[in-house]
Amino acid sequence: MTTTLAESKPVAPLAARLARIKPSPTIAVTDKARRLKAAGRDIIGLGAGEPDFDTPQNIKDAAKRAIDRGETKYTQVDGTAALKQAVCAKFKRENGLDYAPDQISVGAGGKQVLFNALMATVEEGDEVIVPAPYWVSYPDIVALAGGTPVAVVGPENNGFKIRPEDLASAITPRTKWLILNSPSNPTGATYSAQELKGLTDVLLKHPQVWVLTDDIYEHLFYGDFKFATVCAVEPKLYPRTLTLNGVSKTYAMTGWRIGYAGGPKELIGAMAALQSQSTTNPSSISQAAAVEALNGTQDFVPRNCAIFRERRDLVVAGLNRCAGLRCPVPDGAFYVYPSCAGAIGKQTPQGKTLATDGDVVDYLLEAEGVAVVPGEAFGLSPYFRLSYAASNKSLAEALKRIERACAALK
Repeated sequence: MTTTLAESKPVAPLAARLARIKPSPTIAVTDKARRLKAAGRDIIGLGAGEPDFDTPQNIKDAAKRAIDRGETKYTQVDGTAALKQAVCAKFKRENGLDYAPDQISVGAGGKQVLFNALMATVEEGDEVIVPAPYWVSYPDIVALAGGTPVAVVGPENNGFKIRPEDLASAITPRTKWLILNSPSNPTGATYSAQELKGLTDVLLKHPQVWVLTDDIYEHLFYGDFKFATVCAVEPKLYPRTLTLNGVSKTYAMTGWRIGYAGGPKELIGAMAALQSQSTTNPSSISQAAAVEALNGTQDFVPRNCAIFRERRDLVVAGLNRCAGLRCPVPDGAFYVYPSCAGAIGKQTPQGKTLATDGDVVDYLLEAEGVAVVPGEAFGLSPYFRLSYAASNKSLAEALKRIERACAALK
């Protein structure tokens, strides 16, 4: 019997740690929408957390100039001197925080910076408190690092935010980090300075707990809300806080892949060592563009924010017209997190009973070609996340389809 090459091909042994994580649900929804669209379906994809605006021209021009200057070589592992200086200036100007360049880490997106921080600090058995609903990557990265993600639910009746007593009851001797995201993905929830102070008062009683504050949506908020970050609210936490940010959302630079953070020198050094053995430096051209983003004109930021607010109001009103849905009004980011509890238990025209928010999301995609992400991916059901980082025309059409789908349920 002859063995063919295909039959003898070995299967690569996979590490057991991979069983701790799953592919990103938001990316999975986006990819499925793309496949359906490529197959000829009329799909409106509202799953991705990505501004639909183009990167501002001054930033693109800065990247072109960097190419023309020949800035196409390796850079310092965790960021060029110019970008680190720009990040330091941003933290001082906008947040009142003093960081030196050796306290700054720059990575290929905020996700890499977060990954480096947790991989450099979390040991087997350590616990990391993750308020839910949470960005889908937080618990998986904690688990991959060997830690235990501890979800603490911020209920809808508290604006999807955790309270000081919720935090206090979740802390144990094994707690290593609290991850805090405001404005929040997926709910758009925002913590005021006063609300943060309640949480920081708890943290002051537990010196073993570090804080990772994810401020990536810092400039995307509405109404009278005023952004605040942990270190500015409670300077005593400065020695054990990593303040994470990036250029993706504010500057419509998701594909450029630049995130950054400020924190204690020892932690930043450990993160750089880890990055030196993985990706090394982020793109040199993207870093040059990020310098211009941080140092250049900011006049488009409030304009974009006003557009997002208009879209938010359009989407909230539209979803609240749909039978079985209830949509709170978020204060920031570009997501809504409507409850679909009123649709659970109902039947589709094809006779399928909707038992979960995953079923609701599948129904919206199959019946009407609208792609959103189920709440189960974010740790709180029955809800779904809809990104309104899309044109008003697309949003209006999506809302019409969702209303039609909900009306067809029995």
